[in-house]
Amino acid sequence: MNKRRWILSIVTLTLLAGGWFLYQTFTANEYEEVLATEQSELQGDLEGMEQATFAGGCFWCMEPPFESKPGVIRAVSGYTGGETENPTYEEVSGKETEHQEAVQITYDPDQISYEDLLQIFWRQINPTDDEGQFVDRGEPYLSAIFYHDEAQRQAAESSLMEMEDTGRFDGDIVTSVEEYDTFYKAEEYHQDYYKKNPGRYEHYRDNSGRDDYLKQTWGEDREYEISKPSPFAVEDKASAVSELSSIQYEVTQEDGTEPAYDNKYHDNERKGIYVDIVSGEPLFSSRDQYDSGTGWPSFTKPLELANITYEEDTGVFGTNVEVRSKQADSHLGHVFQDGPEPHGLRYCMNSAAMKFIPADELPGTEYEEYADDFK
Repeated sequence: MNKRRWILSIVTLTLLAGGWFLYQTFTANEYEEVLATEQSELQGDLEGMEQATFAGGCFWCMEPPFESKPGVIRAVSGYTGGETENPTYEEVSGKETEHQEAVQITYDPDQISYEDLLQIFWRQINPTDDEGQFVDRGEPYLSAIFYHDEAQRQAAESSLMEMEDTGRFDGDIVTSVEEYDTFYKAEEYHQDYYKKNPGRYEHYRDNSGRDDYLKQTWGEDREYEISKPSPFAVEDKASAVSELSSIQYEVTQEDGTEPAYDNKYHDNERKGIYVDIVSGEPLFSSRDQYDSGTGWPSFTKPLELANITYEEDTGVFGTNVEVRSKQADSHLGHVFQDGPEPHGLRYCMNSAAMKFIPADELPGTEYEEYADDFK
């Protein structure tokens, strides 16, 4: 009898483990699906945004330095510079297509300039290497700047000459400046690899030789301060969060969740915008708020995509898509795919992470540009 119970227990545990694995696999796709929906459905919100394309060796290592900067909406890994249509990673890495691994950056020029992006780019590569980048060798890993227009070409060439004049590098700069043609997005498992597989990413990066070279070459100048500092930059995080209430601190700093319905803005019907409670950066608008029936303030889209970042939030009950603010790095809530048309997204936020500014109080403030939205 005991043996039969033992066998039954093993079978039950096996089934539960298998079910858990399948559920994790299924829900893990939600992160990629949410970002795909955001990119395809919210293109109208990207009006006025610009793009920059850089090749700097392994694209896993080229995403993080750009995505962390204010004004950068996203950095996408992909392939450019070759003639083969829709190349695969195997074809590119196998040197069959003449493409290079690259990142394409969508950014807000009002918050960060192309010249700033160039400065960040130089601080990620060895521009004197004409055979690849660090541990990755061959044509797919050559460094290059792909300019999208004449202004970018002039800025890129000027920046290259500036780097040559510094005398910082042991050797001539061989990074090419080329006209942008076509960019093919890489496979989904390459996108945000540093977030999805932090352990593997860190192991690869630590052993690639990239950071050793950059530290030796740039020293204290390795971290670049952008020329257009955000008015919402948090200079003293400790001081800023010290003024939060207990629930505000728990939500924003400890990734907590406030009680449903028992929060400030779940049933707010006033017109205005919501800003980060720590930094004040604009996040959401009442124009995009709706009653989701969940007990938390819900929105169909962000007010400013450049002020939002996404993280995979993996737990026992599956993988959710966490939403954080760019400047303050506050935990705001999560985004789900059960929202209303046309986008189908539901940004489920915590009231404690935000401050509401009524529409009639916007004129004469740093948020004045949003006042016309409510006329």
